[in-house]
Amino acid sequence: MEDIEIIKTPDEVNERIHELGSEIAQCCGSTPLTMIVVMNGGLFFGAKLAESIKLDDFYIDSIAAGSYKHNVSTGSVQLRSALKLDPKGRNILIVDEVLDTGRTLKAIQETLLKMGALSVKTAVLVEKKLDRPNGIEHADWAGFFMDDRYLIGCGMDSEEKYRHYPGIAVLGNK
Repeated sequence: MEDIEIIKTPDEVNERIHELGSEIAQCCGSTPLTMIVVMNGGLFFGAKLAESIKLDDFYIDSIAAGSYKHNVSTGSVQLRSALKLDPKGRNILIVDEVLDTGRTLKAIQETLLKMGALSVKTAVLVEKKLDRPNGIEHADWAGFFMDDRYLIGCGMDSEEKYRHYPGIAVLGNK
Protein backbone atom coordinates (compact mmCIF):
# COMPACT_ATOMS: atom_id res chain seq x y z
CA MET A 1 0.00 0.00 0.00
CA GLU A 2 1.09 3.57 -0.61
CA ASP A 3 2.13 5.81 2.25
CA ILE A 4 -0.93 6.14 4.50
CA GLU A 5 -1.69 7.69 7.86
CA ILE A 6 -3.85 5.33 9.93
CA ILE A 7 -6.66 7.19 11.69
CA LYS A 8 -8.57 4.18 13.11
CA THR A 9 -7.31 0.61 13.31
CA PRO A 10 -9.44 -2.30 12.09
CA ASP A 11 -10.10 -3.31 15.72
CA GLU A 12 -11.30 0.20 16.62
CA VAL A 13 -13.58 0.24 13.58
CA ASN A 14 -15.06 -3.19 14.32
CA GLU A 15 -15.67 -2.32 17.97
CA ARG A 16 -17.49 0.89 17.06
CA ILE A 17 -19.60 -0.82 14.39
CA HIS A 18 -20.69 -3.42 16.96
CA GLU A 19 -21.70 -0.61 19.35
CA LEU A 20 -23.70 1.11 16.60
CA GLY A 21 -25.52 -2.12 15.76
CA SER A 22 -26.53 -2.54 19.38
CA GLU A 23 -27.71 1.09 19.60
CA ILE A 24 -29.79 0.75 16.44
CA ALA A 25 -31.36 -2.56 17.53
CA GLN A 26 -32.19 -1.09 20.94
CA CYS A 27 -33.79 1.96 19.32
CA CYS A 28 -35.93 -0.20 17.00
CA GLY A 29 -37.09 -2.61 19.66
CA SER A 30 -39.59 -4.93 17.97
CA THR A 31 -40.26 -2.55 15.05
CA PRO A 32 -39.40 -4.05 11.64
CA LEU A 33 -36.39 -2.41 9.99
CA THR A 34 -35.19 -2.34 6.39
CA MET A 35 -31.55 -1.44 5.89
CA ILE A 36 -30.67 0.08 2.52
CA VAL A 37 -26.94 0.08 1.85
CA VAL A 38 -25.58 2.76 -0.47
CA MET A 39 -23.25 1.06 -2.94
CA ASN A 40 -20.37 0.81 -3.44
CA GLY A 41 -19.04 2.67 -0.45
CA GLY A 42 -21.50 1.38 2.11
CA LEU A 43 -20.83 -2.28 1.27
CA PHE A 44 -18.19 -3.02 3.92
CA PHE A 45 -19.74 -0.94 6.70
CA GLY A 46 -23.23 -2.21 5.87
CA ALA A 47 -22.22 -5.88 6.00
CA LYS A 48 -20.53 -5.50 9.37
CA LEU A 49 -23.33 -3.35 10.75
CA ALA A 50 -25.99 -5.85 9.64
CA GLU A 51 -24.22 -8.59 11.60
CA SER A 52 -24.44 -6.40 14.72
CA ILE A 53 -28.12 -5.49 14.44
CA LYS A 54 -29.91 -8.21 16.35
CA LEU A 55 -33.52 -7.92 15.19
CA ASP A 56 -35.95 -10.65 14.17
CA ASP A 57 -37.82 -8.54 11.60
CA PHE A 58 -34.85 -7.20 9.60
CA TYR A 59 -34.46 -6.78 5.84
CA ILE A 60 -31.52 -5.68 3.69
CA ASP A 61 -31.52 -4.01 0.29
CA SER A 62 -29.10 -1.81 -1.62
CA ILE A 63 -29.06 1.15 -3.96
CA ALA A 64 -26.26 2.48 -6.14
CA ALA A 65 -25.77 6.22 -5.83
CA GLY A 66 -22.96 8.68 -6.06
CA SER A 67 -21.83 12.21 -6.67
CA TYR A 68 -18.03 11.90 -6.96
CA LYS A 69 -15.83 11.76 -10.02
CA HIS A 70 -12.02 11.85 -9.84
CA ASN A 71 -12.18 12.28 -6.02
CA VAL A 72 -14.26 15.49 -6.27
CA SER A 73 -17.98 16.00 -5.68
CA THR A 74 -19.85 16.79 -8.89
CA GLY A 75 -22.57 18.58 -6.95
CA SER A 76 -25.32 16.33 -8.29
CA VAL A 77 -26.47 12.93 -7.07
CA GLN A 78 -27.15 10.04 -9.41
CA LEU A 79 -29.31 7.12 -8.27
CA ARG A 80 -28.02 4.33 -10.49
CA SER A 81 -30.13 1.33 -9.46
CA ALA A 82 -33.58 0.32 -8.30
CA LEU A 83 -34.52 -1.23 -4.97
CA LYS A 84 -35.69 -4.84 -4.75
CA LEU A 85 -37.96 -4.14 -1.77
CA ASP A 86 -40.77 -1.58 -2.01
CA PRO A 87 -40.05 1.06 0.68
CA LYS A 88 -43.77 1.86 1.09
CA GLY A 89 -44.84 1.29 4.70
CA ARG A 90 -41.32 0.45 5.88
CA ASN A 91 -39.02 1.95 8.50
CA ILE A 92 -35.79 2.49 6.59
CA LEU A 93 -32.18 2.82 7.70
CA ILE A 94 -29.92 4.21 4.97
CA VAL A 95 -26.33 3.04 5.51
CA ASP A 96 -23.33 4.74 3.91
CA GLU A 97 -19.65 4.87 4.72
CA VAL A 98 -19.25 8.66 5.05
CA LEU A 99 -21.35 11.77 5.50
CA ASP A 100 -19.50 14.39 3.49
CA THR A 101 -21.65 16.96 1.64
CA GLY A 102 -24.82 15.14 2.72
CA ARG A 103 -26.35 15.47 -0.75
CA THR A 104 -26.43 11.74 -1.50
CA LEU A 105 -28.15 10.81 1.76
CA LYS A 106 -30.60 13.71 1.39
CA ALA A 107 -31.52 12.68 -2.18
CA ILE A 108 -32.05 9.05 -1.16
CA GLN A 109 -33.99 10.04 1.96
CA GLU A 110 -36.32 12.31 -0.02
CA THR A 111 -36.83 9.64 -2.70
CA LEU A 112 -37.75 6.98 -0.12
CA LEU A 113 -40.19 9.28 1.67
CA LYS A 114 -41.87 10.12 -1.67
CA MET A 115 -42.15 6.37 -2.27
CA GLY A 116 -44.10 5.99 0.99
CA ALA A 117 -41.51 4.97 3.59
CA LEU A 118 -42.85 5.37 7.15
CA SER A 119 -39.54 6.74 8.40
CA VAL A 120 -36.02 7.15 7.06
CA LYS A 121 -33.01 7.27 9.38
CA THR A 122 -29.33 7.32 8.50
CA ALA A 123 -26.19 5.58 9.76
CA VAL A 124 -22.66 6.36 8.60
CA LEU A 125 -19.30 5.09 9.67
CA VAL A 126 -17.74 8.57 9.45
CA GLU A 127 -19.40 11.94 9.75
CA LYS A 128 -17.08 14.71 8.64
CA LYS A 129 -17.05 17.91 10.67
CA LEU A 130 -18.23 20.48 8.13
CA ASP A 131 -21.23 22.57 7.12
CA ARG A 132 -23.76 20.95 4.81
CA PRO A 133 -25.97 23.71 3.38
CA ASN A 134 -27.39 21.46 0.63
CA GLY A 135 -27.46 18.10 2.41
CA ILE A 136 -28.61 16.47 5.62
CA GLU A 137 -26.95 18.16 8.58
CA HIS A 138 -26.16 15.06 10.66
CA ALA A 139 -26.64 11.30 10.50
CA ASP A 140 -28.90 9.67 13.06
CA TRP A 141 -26.01 7.34 13.93
CA ALA A 142 -22.32 8.00 13.25
CA GLY A 143 -19.40 5.78 14.14
CA PHE A 144 -16.77 8.50 14.17
CA PHE A 145 -16.64 12.27 13.76
CA MET A 146 -13.59 13.37 11.78
CA ASP A 147 -12.07 16.44 10.20
CA ASP A 148 -12.63 17.05 6.49
CA ARG A 149 -9.80 14.97 5.03
CA TYR A 150 -9.88 12.54 2.13
CA LEU A 151 -10.33 9.19 3.85
CA ILE A 152 -9.85 5.65 2.57
CA GLY A 153 -10.78 2.22 3.90
CA CYS A 154 -14.01 0.60 5.10
CA GLY A 155 -15.60 1.36 1.75
CA MET A 156 -14.07 4.82 1.30
CA ASP A 157 -11.97 4.97 -1.83
CA SER A 158 -9.68 6.90 -4.11
CA GLU A 159 -10.74 6.18 -7.69
CA GLU A 160 -12.30 2.85 -6.51
CA LYS A 161 -9.04 1.80 -4.83
CA TYR A 162 -8.50 1.11 -1.08
CA ARG A 163 -12.15 0.30 -0.25
CA HIS A 164 -11.00 -3.08 1.11
CA TYR A 165 -8.63 -1.65 3.76
CA PRO A 166 -10.27 -2.66 7.09
CA GLY A 167 -9.25 0.48 9.00
CA ILE A 168 -9.66 4.18 8.26
CA ALA A 169 -6.70 6.07 6.83
CA VAL A 170 -5.59 9.10 4.83
CA LEU A 171 -3.38 8.73 1.79
CA GLY A 172 0.01 10.37 2.30
CA ASN A 173 -0.31 12.41 -0.86
CA LYS A 174 -3.91 13.60 -0.33
